[in-house]
Amino acid sequence: MSTSSYTLIQPAARTTSVVFASPHSGRDYPTDFLTNTILDQDAVRSSEDAYVDLLYDTVPEQGAPLLSSNTPRAYVDLNRGADELDPALIRGLRRTDHNPRVSSGLGVIPRVVAGGRAIYRGKMTLSAAQARLAGHWHPYHNALQTLLDESTALFGEAILIDCHSMPHEAVTSLAKGVTPSPEIVLGDRFGASASPQIVERVEAAFKRAGFVTARNTPFAGAYMAQHYGRPSRRQHVVQIEIDRALYLEEHSVKPNSNFKQMQVRLAAVIKDIAAIGQGRNALAAE
Repeated sequence: MSTSSYTLIQPAARTTSVVFASPHSGRDYPTDFLTNTILDQDAVRSSEDAYVDLLYDTVPEQGAPLLSSNTPRAYVDLNRGADELDPALIRGLRRTDHNPRVSSGLGVIPRVVAGGRAIYRGKMTLSAAQARLAGHWHPYHNALQTLLDESTALFGEAILIDCHSMPHEAVTSLAKGVTPSPEIVLGDRFGASASPQIVERVEAAFKRAGFVTARNTPFAGAYMAQHYGRPSRRQHVVQIEIDRALYLEEHSVKPNSNFKQMQVRLAAVIKDIAAIGQGRNALAAE
């Protein structure tokens, strides 16, 4: 199923409580947006988790749904709350409280892309901002909540794997000369968004596939983990960040020569993660 906001690929049968979602891999840029932005095509795409949806394309084969954004992050950031609106970009808004993401230009409708580069020359109206949320943010989040509710009904729990990629520069800055540097960063908001047992099993799946992992630094999870992560209600979220250098030419935003190999390695990881949500319903119901 595909809409202007997202693409949902369902398995032939749901056999696991795990749901995979990629909120930042959207690359369907509206014509009016491309006309109005002051950035060139490569710059405007720099905030994408480019092709992450394709890296995870074997998800439905393992009995789990794959929800992928069609909406570019530079147009609407689905990993922000609908109320994270930026007064520096949207006319008529008053600043109510300090939000570091909004202040830095990375609200639900971003003012800048990676590197702090401005997307627009001026401001937009509140009605234009609300139209974007109605057409893109709300449909995606409604679909995601439906999938999580279905998992809870079927299996007694829901596990969201929130799929992202991170700039290689962020990885090298994290490593600070230590080798090997992390290739995968798992975020659970320092234990707030998922049970430790689930996070441990997700991390073990990546390690079995030969990846170097780290937790919560520099990415612990944003809106998805904060909003949907409710371990006490058996709804868990683990954010996954993959070093883009493993599969992407970052400057040209094109898959590199390792892309297919990464798909193969991740297929094994996906299978192991899907298995976490198989046969746990009896335990979850206790």
